[in-house]
Amino acid sequence: MRPYLSVIATLALGASFPLLAADYTFKYAHSQTDDAPRSESMRFFKDTLEERSDGRIAVELYFNGTLGKEEDVLQQVQMGLIQGYRGGLFAQANPAYLIYAMPFLFETPEEAIEVMQSELGQGIDADARASQLHIPVTGVAGGMRQLTNNVRAVNEVADLRGMKIRTPPLAPTLRAFEALGASPQQVPYTETYMALRTGVVDGQENPPSNIADMKFNEAQEYLTLLNWQIHPDPFFISAQWYDQLPEELQALVDDVAVETMTRSNELWLASEANYLETLGESMEINELSDASRQSFVEAVVPVWEFFVERGDFSREQLDAVLAQTGHGEGQE
Repeated sequence: MRPYLSVIATLALGASFPLLAADYTFKYAHSQTDDAPRSESMRFFKDTLEERSDGRIAVELYFNGTLGKEEDVLQQVQMGLIQGYRGGLFAQANPAYLIYAMPFLFETPEEAIEVMQSELGQGIDADARASQLHIPVTGVAGGMRQLTNNVRAVNEVADLRGMKIRTPPLAPTLRAFEALGASPQQVPYTETYMALRTGVVDGQENPPSNIADMKFNEAQEYLTLLNWQIHPDPFFISAQWYDQLPEELQALVDDVAVETMTRSNELWLASEANYLETLGESMEINELSDASRQSFVEAVVPVWEFFVERGDFSREQLDAVLAQTGHGEGQE
């Protein structure tokens, strides 16, 4: 077939590539796999934004850390070299994001999502502008974090005393387990399975999806539904790139980002329920009573106070969260 006939045939069948160059390119990266709920939601973002912008914005997706480590990617977003990112390091965008990671502040992911979508949450997003980031919406990065161990079922604060618990290097997590009498241990995530298997650590904490994906349940006997912490998932967008868009495209990016995060939250939380069922097949699962949970809350209130005093978020912000969730009564 002659070259020009080949082109005509391609056009007749419908080309899978844009015929005209887009006015703007949105290059996005994160470290999770192609199959992760975050990746699935970002494919929705790409398809929806390209369609609704009539091809004026082209979206390029890079998963699996192909554009670098999270810290490198976030810096490139701040510099405008990459246009979008979702993942960890949220405190670098705005220390106030740590309020969402306070121990035992929320009982359910839905409570956290409600705060994230409130005026308080929108204010935290807006203040990330000081870090050269536009954040139109924040969601949850998986479900509530739970505890596994090989020593005993954890029902009371005293049950945790002396346990060696592997934790990520996140300040609220370290201080929480110290306040609960455990011994937090720094073990690389990829080495945690072997550390559990060999007894280097007694337990670890993660959402059910991570526990199952990393097969920690194969090396652990007890799973306690602590529902003790959740991590935020801000949608980081380069402020430099966003500000150059016409107002109608800025509004479109914001709208599609909000829809994407709603989809992401739904995907995360639905998958967590399925993972819990799977984990129950190999581990003994127990849940805290209301009275026991309150004793955990009382033990970690000093952790909340530490971050208020350090200035990561204000007393007013913490009180607003407690009032919105209905957990403020009885706290000093």
